[in-house]
Amino acid sequence: MNNSYLIKNGHIIDPATGRDEISDLLILNGVITEITPDIDGSIPCIDAEGMVVAPGLIDMHVHFRDPGQPDAETNATGSAAAAKGGFVKVVTMPNTTPAIDNAQLIKDTIEAGKESGLVDILPSGCISINRLGKELADLNSMATAGAIAFTDDGSTVDDETLLNECMKIAGKLNCLVMDHALDRKLAANGVINEGTVSASLGLPGIPVQAEIAAVERNIRVARATGAKMHIQHLFGGETVELIAKAKEDGVPISAEATPHHIALTDEDIDPDNSNYKMNPPLGTPADRDAIINGLCNGTIEALATDHAPHLTRYKEQDFTKAPFGIIGSETAVGITYSTLVKSGRMTTTQWLALWTTGPARLLNLPQPSLTAGQPANIVILDLYKEWTIDSSKFLSKSRNTPFEGMTTTGEAKYTFLRGVITHNSLTTL
Repeated sequence: MNNSYLIKNGHIIDPATGRDEISDLLILNGVITEITPDIDGSIPCIDAEGMVVAPGLIDMHVHFRDPGQPDAETNATGSAAAAKGGFVKVVTMPNTTPAIDNAQLIKDTIEAGKESGLVDILPSGCISINRLGKELADLNSMATAGAIAFTDDGSTVDDETLLNECMKIAGKLNCLVMDHALDRKLAANGVINEGTVSASLGLPGIPVQAEIAAVERNIRVARATGAKMHIQHLFGGETVELIAKAKEDGVPISAEATPHHIALTDEDIDPDNSNYKMNPPLGTPADRDAIINGLCNGTIEALATDHAPHLTRYKEQDFTKAPFGIIGSETAVGITYSTLVKSGRMTTTQWLALWTTGPARLLNLPQPSLTAGQPANIVILDLYKEWTIDSSKFLSKSRNTPFEGMTTTGEAKYTFLRGVITHNSLTTL
């Protein structure tokens, strides 16, 4: 398998070093060897004129449904979808069947990523046994086996004493604790954001207070333990303010935002299309603007897809019965670039940092960079490309996207993992 290439005439953007220039990049045996104009070589050559060459993207929140739901997604198909989206590393959530709550399942998940060879799968482990919130899982053995973080994603740990114990252990392990911060009693049976839209559609609402209450609790625990707490997929503007204030006070707390929470609002919801049903729900236009502002000012340090595949027959159920969640690996670049950069909200470098250096820092990974001696984990992006989202062309097994038919700008043309091309939509070498 070839892992040596010469990338010519690309616009090199490296958030880690601030590099921003037109240059050539040489990959030899999977390693970046040289970045300078006018490199000559007899190895396979890619002309990247007019395109951005950047570190490969990191998605710190995906669901690959493996084990348990292979019809919706597997580690192999999820990896293919991620590579097509420009990603080289993904953090898988443990809400599988069985739940990833022990060292052997962590090892199995890592091995599945190696078998696909398309992305590095970095599994998170459960906080509690079987995600029941009753008894702490063996965090030490999972960390030793390779767990990158701990979360009961989709099931907020209600027991503050248990969460406090988890945070103390995770702090000693230097592992991130991530929380789907939603008070389940307050959320009850809601399916969309509680407000004027839920009232007009006659659908049960999830009050933003459900997120606020959980985040307030998480801030309290992070402050008490000094361990790192990460809030997954924010939807409320008031929550952004809470996190900003906590960070100013020195609390070790961070947050991520999804493409759908910055591109859509509850006003976009079609009650006959449950692809608009996600958890947490779409917020108001004011919530969306607050999340975007949080990304721009550094309160929110990473973007993440929350790629959540579901079979069409389940998503075609009535809105109140359909499962929460949408897919996002293959649309993430276009949606977030269009929303944040093309709109003039931030620079390309700032946007790339939210997909590279931001998540790497939170996960305690080496900073991804386009410098000599670094592994050639690279994405080549055509940020002028306009394309219409067509789920029939997805590599994911599932099709549950609210962005069907939307025209967006920006897509990955090549993805390299340690010099090996894992996605190529431009030419045949």
